[in-house]
This record gives sequence, C-alpha cells and structure tokens, in this order.
Amino acid sequence: MALTKKPVTGMKDIMPAEMQIRDYVIRVIKETYASFGFTSIETPCVENIENLTSKQGGDNEKLIFKILKRGEKLKLNEAKEEADLVDGGLRYDLTVPLVRYYSNHVSELPSPFKALQMGNVWRADRPQKGRYRQFMQCDIDILGEPSNLAEIELILATTTTLGKLGFENFQIKINDRRMLKAMASYSGFPEEQYDSVFITLDKMDKIGMEGVAAELLENGFSKESVDRYLALFEGISKAENGITYLIEELGDYLATEVSDNLQEIMASVSATKTSNFEIVFDPTLVRGMSYYTGTIFEIAMPQLGIACGGGGRYDKMVGKFTGNDVPACGFSIGFERIILLLMENGFEVPGSKEKKVYLLEKGLSTQRLCEVIAEAQKERAEGKQVLIARMNKNKKFQKEQLEAGGYSNFEEIYKNPLK
Repeated sequence: MALTKKPVTGMKDIMPAEMQIRDYVIRVIKETYASFGFTSIETPCVENIENLTSKQGGDNEKLIFKILKRGEKLKLNEAKEEADLVDGGLRYDLTVPLVRYYSNHVSELPSPFKALQMGNVWRADRPQKGRYRQFMQCDIDILGEPSNLAEIELILATTTTLGKLGFENFQIKINDRRMLKAMASYSGFPEEQYDSVFITLDKMDKIGMEGVAAELLENGFSKESVDRYLALFEGISKAENGITYLIEELGDYLATEVSDNLQEIMASVSATKTSNFEIVFDPTLVRGMSYYTGTIFEIAMPQLGIACGGGGRYDKMVGKFTGNDVPACGFSIGFERIILLLMENGFEVPGSKEKKVYLLEKGLSTQRLCEVIAEAQKERAEGKQVLIARMNKNKKFQKEQLEAGGYSNFEEIYKNPLK
C-alpha cells in the first residue's frame, strides 16, 4: 500500500505562520482568563464510551470517533453488537470530560471551581471551510456558583479576551432555555415535542418566520399553536424591551426568576464591560446541546454573519455522575474561527517584526561561527527571537520562506567579509 503525504480527511497540517498566531492567541487567552481567577486543567482525549453516549451531547453523539477494544478484549469473531467491540471514544467537546473530572476530584477542588481547558476535540462531521474533524476548543467553566455571578464573569472574561485580540462591534446574544419552554407551553405545544420545536426555531436566521411556520406545520403541529407561537416573536420584534413584553404576555407561564435573571445579567455586563460589544436578548437562540438547563449565550459577529462561540448553564450534568446536582455554567470561544478571521484579516503578532535571521555561508571558521552564535545568544537574552541557518544556494527563495514565518531582519555572514 502506497504511503500518502496528505493528512486524514477533515484534519490539517498547521504551517508555521498560522502556528505563530495560534500560539499568540493561546497566550492571550490564558493570561486574560487567569486574571479572572480561572485555573488551567487538562483531561484525556479519550473518554469511556458510556460517558460520550449518555444523551447529553445532542447530535454530536452521532459524530463520535469510536475506539476498538485492545488486545485480548477485542474478540471480533464473537461480537454481536457494537458494545462488544467498542469501549472508548475521542471526546467531541470539553464539557463532558470536565464534568467527569470535577466529579472525580470534587473533594480536592475549591468551591466555586473556575476551570480553563484548551485542547483538541474530534467529530466525524462533514468537513468544510472553518470546520474540521479535529479542532481546538477553549472553554471556561464555573462549577458550584448558583447565582448570576457565574454568567456575568464568564461573559466579561470572554469579551475582554476578544477585545484584546482586536475584535469589536460584536454581539453577545442571550436567552434562557426556561424562556424557550415557557413560550412553547404558552403556544400549546406538547412538552415531549419541545426539542422538535426548538430545532425548527434554531433555523429562524436561515429560513425566516415563514420558513419556521411551514416546517412546524409540516411536522404535524396545529396551526393554532404555530400562529400563537410566531405571534410572540412578532410582538418581541416590535417591543421596546423584548423581555418585558414576554413577562406581560406569558403571565404565569414564565417564572419571574427567569426574566429577572436575564435582565440582571444584561444590565451588569453592560455596566462593567471593558470591550466594545453589545449584549442583546435573542428569543430565537437555542444552542444545540441538550444538557443546557438555564441561561444560554452566543458570540455573534453580525458583519461576518457567523457565530464565534457560545455556552450556557448546565446544572443537572454533574448529578448524572455523582447523584448530586451542582450548579455549573460554561463559555467556549470558537478558537478555530477566531484564528481563521485573524488570518483572513492579515493579523500580525505584536513584536513579530523583531525576529532576526543570521544566514551563514558555508566554510566559516570555528572562531567566526562562535562569534555569531555568541552575538545571537546575547540578543536572545534580551528577548529577541533569533534564528541561525546555513545559507542556501537559492538565497532569495530561502528569505521568502523565512519572511512568511515572520522574519524581517536578515544578516548575512560570509567567510570572506568583503562580500
């Protein structure tokens, strides 16, 4: 079988220019989140298959890269179903591993526990621009904090980070799963069909109000319920304050706590933010993960037409591991999309112009070689990035390749100084 130079479909090799930006962004993320009190952790890339298929990951559970049992445990001839062959899988997100980690070490961790986790995840998805089967995720989570302080801190930490990376005029869209359920209940949809309704609602930005109505009717819901449901969204669009409108319209269907929480989070974030963005209530925001129990939010870049991250509250997830529910809330930056946007906009890492190259002609004396190395060591001690390399025959192409890697200061060293 012939070897192939290309990576596996849906995965990619990362070139030095992109890697330089990725390293810089990771550094900014870690430093900023640390200033908010988040602590870095790491979990294995492989999880027990039972954890990954516990019906908490929504459609992502259909995209798991599953791992065969090893050695004597793998009995291909005796296998009758998938469970006889598979016992593990590559993680599809960082939340399930975090909750397992927390459940396993809760007695050793502070409360509340503010976790930062960055790492690759894998989904057997259809590859497309900006979407890979292996990609980096960056999550911050607060476990053990029941109040709105968790949401406020998560949003402020994330938006502060985006601001430091040069992003502005973006939006944080916010909603609450309990608000979604209240609106569905008010409209007369059966509770067991809520998820079906929300899947259609999630397409609002793509198919519009008429498209949502048509799909709901096609799915067998009554015209009365569909009309009553969509009337709520029309009312919100005309109201000065969408949340206030829903409080009045939904009445007893909506718990006062839900609307109060949303308004407190929005007011607190708006009053204390340090980056240029807007936080807006979006009644069509759903978020796909079935583990969300309350507040949900998403980073939207309206001028680019894409979302660059999201999160929410998942207060019931720890209890599935321990039997005792623990309040939990998290926010994930769309790391790969952030990198893609920075590269498309020609982003340059601050200080990258200080990178220097010594190009050495072949045949330098040992004494001259040591002099160059000593000078480079001195510059490195001053914080400069210095590369020493032999001069290639095609010096022009060599310089072009180095310039693509961020080097701009070249010094050529010849065995004959007159050159």
